[in-house]
Amino acid sequence: MGLFDNIGRNSAASQPKGSKSVDVVFSRLPETLEEFRALPQAALSTPFETAAMTVLALCFYPQDPDLSMEMFRFVSGPRTINPSEYLFIKDRFRDSDYVPRSYFKGAVPGNDYKPSEPYTVTVSENPYSYENEGYAKMFLTSGGADNPRFVMLRKAKDGKWYLWEQFILVGIRPCEGSDPWA
Repeated sequence: MGLFDNIGRNSAASQPKGSKSVDVVFSRLPETLEEFRALPQAALSTPFETAAMTVLALCFYPQDPDLSMEMFRFVSGPRTINPSEYLFIKDRFRDSDYVPRSYFKGAVPGNDYKPSEPYTVTVSENPYSYENEGYAKMFLTSGGADNPRFVMLRKAKDGKWYLWEQFILVGIRPCEGSDPWA
């Protein structure tokens, strides 16, 4: 088996028509930009892959902001990232570094958002995910939120899906160890 497992799919029979969830599985986390780009999911050939790769890129910010932003630029493709977007991301990590980790299965407030291995991100679509041609609105499940969060992706001329906007770095329940009220 390669560095990462391929995408696993949930049974479509148990989901409403027009809805699908995909588990994107990473057997281990990359340590460099080169390893990140070498992942099978880095082909960005499906919206599911790009959504999961976005989570993975943001998970590196607390340890290495520069590496994380290189990964973020990779999943953003030809889109120009303006300085305010970088400042927004930096600001999101000021008080909590666990939000991106919360999108991996097993990561919940009770274990300080420590994900289970293999690292798995569940990405879902719904009947409205593709209502605008060339765009996809994909939903991600967080162990610290009651409702899924989403990313907007855009299909480029090269056939790849790139990050257009992300709405996943928003507040979630704090880690139980850091919650002054728990």
